[in-house]
Amino acid sequence: MRRIFTRLSNRHENVFKYVIILIAVLSIVIALPKETSFNYDFQAGKPWGYDNLIAPFSFPIAKTETELTEEKAAVLKNAHPFYRFDDQLVEQKKAQLEEELSQAAKEVTASATKKVKPVNLDQQIKIGKQLLQQIYRQGVILPATNQEIDHREGLITVLQNNVAEDHYTREFQTVRTALEEISQLLDSIPEADRSLLGPILENCLAHNVVYDDIATRNWTRQLMDQISLNRGLVQQGEVIILKGEVVDESKRQKLESLRLEMKNQELSGSSRWMMFFGHFILVSLAIGILITFLFLFRREMYDDNSRVTLLMMLIVAIVWMFLWILKLEQFDIYLAPVCILPIVVRAFYDTRTALFTHIVTLLILGFEAPNGFEYMFIQTIAGMVAIFTIVSMSRRVQFFISVFMIFLSYSVAFTGIAILHEANFREIDWLNLRWFLGNSVITLFAFPLIFIVEKSFGFLSDVSLMELADSNSPVLRELAMKAPGTFQHSMQVANLAEAAVFKIGGNPLLVRAGAMYHDIGKADMANYFIENQNNHFNPHDELSFEESARVIKSHVIKGVEKARKAKVPDIIIDFIRTHHGTSRLQYFYQSYLKNFPEKVPDEELFRYPGPLPYSKETTVLMMADSVEAASRSLKSADPESIDKLVDGIIDHQMETGQYDNAPVTLRDIRDIRKIFKKMLMSMYHARIDYPE
Repeated sequence: MRRIFTRLSNRHENVFKYVIILIAVLSIVIALPKETSFNYDFQAGKPWGYDNLIAPFSFPIAKTETELTEEKAAVLKNAHPFYRFDDQLVEQKKAQLEEELSQAAKEVTASATKKVKPVNLDQQIKIGKQLLQQIYRQGVILPATNQEIDHREGLITVLQNNVAEDHYTREFQTVRTALEEISQLLDSIPEADRSLLGPILENCLAHNVVYDDIATRNWTRQLMDQISLNRGLVQQGEVIILKGEVVDESKRQKLESLRLEMKNQELSGSSRWMMFFGHFILVSLAIGILITFLFLFRREMYDDNSRVTLLMMLIVAIVWMFLWILKLEQFDIYLAPVCILPIVVRAFYDTRTALFTHIVTLLILGFEAPNGFEYMFIQTIAGMVAIFTIVSMSRRVQFFISVFMIFLSYSVAFTGIAILHEANFREIDWLNLRWFLGNSVITLFAFPLIFIVEKSFGFLSDVSLMELADSNSPVLRELAMKAPGTFQHSMQVANLAEAAVFKIGGNPLLVRAGAMYHDIGKADMANYFIENQNNHFNPHDELSFEESARVIKSHVIKGVEKARKAKVPDIIIDFIRTHHGTSRLQYFYQSYLKNFPEKVPDEELFRYPGPLPYSKETTVLMMADSVEAASRSLKSADPESIDKLVDGIIDHQMETGQYDNAPVTLRDIRDIRKIFKKMLMSMYHARIDYPE
C-alpha cells in the first residue's frame, strides 16, 4: 500500500488530470435523462430503414396537435355561455322607484292648483312595482360581445338560485323591448298617472341577466379537460411498422406515441443503474477519444492540466445548457449556442483541437437530440464554419463576421433538410429561422467568455497577443526610449521567429509577443549592451569579466521583475526566462581564459541560470535571438557567411543541450535554418550605389 501511495504522489499531476476527466464524465452522465430512449430516426413519407418494429408494451396513440386543436374549437363552438340573474337588482330598482315617485309627487302637489286632481302616491308606487316585477321576472339581458364562446344560435345557460337552466336569448327582454312593453302596459292607466310614472320606470330599467365570465370559463375548462389526448391503443406485441414500409401519417403518429411513452416511462432501480452505466460507457468513450487525441497529437496540451480542465469545463457547460433547453418545451433545441464551444476552444488552442472537441461534444448530444443525425449534421456544419471564420482572431470584428456566417450556415443547412422533408419549397416553416437567429446572437457571448477564461486560467487569445505586441504599450515604449538598439533588435527577432514558427506549426502571435518582451530587462542598463552604445565609451572596460557577466545575466532577472510589475502574463514571462537557456557568455568567458590562463574559472559565473526552452515558440525565440545578434557582427553579409553563421549557432545550441526540453524535430530545425538564412539575406541584401 505504501508503494502505491508513493507512486501516486510521484505522479500527482496525472492523477489530478484523471480525476478532472472522471468528474467531467460523471457530471455529464448525471445530467443526462434516465428514461428509455427511442433510438430511431424517421421521416414522414420515407421508408422505415430499420427492422420490423414490434410494440414492447401496450401504449395509447396520442392525437396530433391538429386533432386536439379541432376538438378544442368544437368544444368552444358548442359550449354555452353562462348568465346569472341579479336578484338584488330588482329590490334596488323598486326602492329607487318609490323614492323617485315620492319626490315627483311632492313637486306636483306643491305646484298643483285646485283644479288639478292630487296624485295618489300609494297607487302609483303599487302599479310601478308590479310593472318592474313583471319585467324583471322575465329578465332583461345584456349579451356579451367579447367572449370566446360562440353563441350565435342564442342558446345560453342561466344560473338562478344555484340552479342552471338552458334558455335562448330571445326568451329575455332587452332594454328596448322592455320599454316597449312598459309603454303598452301604461296605456291602461290615466294620462296623468302615465306621464308621471313612465319616465321614472324608464330610469329604473337595468340588466338583471348578465354574463358570468368566471362560470363560463370554469365550465369550458371542464369540457377541455374531458378531451381525450389519445385515440386508440397499440397492444403489446403488435406490429407497429415493417422494414421498408413507408411512414405514413398514421404510422408516424404511432411512432411518435411510442417515443413519448418511452420518454415518460418510469424505470425500476436496477434499470436506472443500467441506464447510468450505459451512459457512463458512451460518454467515457467520447471523452477518452478526445484525451487520446491530445496525448498523441497535442502532447503539450495533454501535459498542461489547466488546458485539460478548461476543455472538460467547456464540454460539461455546453451539455448542461443543451439539456436545460431540451427540457423547456417553449424553446427549440437549436436555440442552444453550441458553436460557442469551438469558438472559445479555437481562441486558446488550435483549429484541429477546436474541431475535434466540437465533434466529440456533438456525439454526446446526438443521443438526446430529436432527429439526432439532422441535429449533428447542422451543428457540425455550423461549427466548422465558426472555426474557419476565426482562423486568425487578430481583429474583434471577426466575431461578428463569424456569428453572421454561423447564422447563414444554419439557415442553408435547415433549408436543405426542410426541402427533403416537405418536397415543396412553399411548405417550409420559415419561423424556425428565429431559433437560429437567437442562437447566433447568444453566440456573441463567446467574446466576454474568452475574456473571463483569460483572467481565470491565465491563457492568452490571439486578440490579447496582438494587444501585448503593440509597440505603444508602456513597457515597450519605455524600451524604445531607453534602449533603442535593443528595441530594434527585438523587432528583428520577432520577424525571424514569427516566420519560423509559422513554418513549423506553432503560434506566430505568441512568439512575436514573446520576442518583443524578451529583452525588456535591458531598459534600465542600456549602455552595458553593445547595440545601445553610440559612442566609444564601454562601461565594461571598468569592470572585471565576472562582474560584466553578472551584469549581462541580470537583464533576465530584471526583465522578469519588470514584466511582473507591468502584469505581463506568465506565458510571455517564460520567453524572458528561457531565451538564453543555460548557455554560456562566450565573450567574457574566453576573455577570462585569455587573460588568466593559469586560473580555472567558475563556469557558473559565466552561464545563464535557465531554464531551458520548453515549447516550439520559446525554442525558436532562442535561435532567432542568437542568430540576429550574431548577424550584426558580420563584415560581409553574403550567402556563405550567413549559412555558416546560422548553422554554427544552431549546431552549438544543439550540442550544448539547449533543445533537450523542446518539442522540435530535426525536420523542424532544418526548416528553421532555411527561414533564418532566407530572411537574413533579405535583411542584409546589397543596395546599389546612387550617383551623387
